[in-house]
Amino acid sequence: MRIPFGARARLGVLAAPVWRRLGGRAQWRLARLRHQTFLVYAGGIVRDDQGRILLLRHRLWPAYRAWGLPGGYVNAGERLEDGVAREVREETALEVEVTAPPLHVAGGFRHRVEAYYAARVVGGRLDLDAGEILEARWWPLDALPDAMSPRLRSVLASLDLSQG
Repeated sequence: MRIPFGARARLGVLAAPVWRRLGGRAQWRLARLRHQTFLVYAGGIVRDDQGRILLLRHRLWPAYRAWGLPGGYVNAGERLEDGVAREVREETALEVEVTAPPLHVAGGFRHRVEAYYAARVVGGRLDLDAGEILEARWWPLDALPDAMSPRLRSVLASLDLSQG
């Protein structure tokens, strides 16, 4: 069942405060109801022609780590690259093309695998999913926002992103 865009945005606005109050354990339990075995996260490292990285300020994440990559959980049977493209499109309306094998793969939190892919914009116009995303900005790699997960900051620092 597909929820209409306007209704989805309203639902996200209403659900976000409840989700944040649940805390980590309850959030993981609810996520596990939808993803029975383990979660596979695919994030897109989308760069512009100036080398800046696209970060999104997420409505559902706590304020101290609200900025992160476009991305999300991959559906069963979906290729990771396709999951990145789908998540970027759902969150930003941008069409992207994954340009390389994963730049980084890690065991994330318990029952979670994370894969990060370089991607380039090939179409679309930035139009945020207001139910999930509060803001989008292009950030220089040497001036990332403070309100970002230390794990993600570490992943980005470990990558050689000097080549566009």
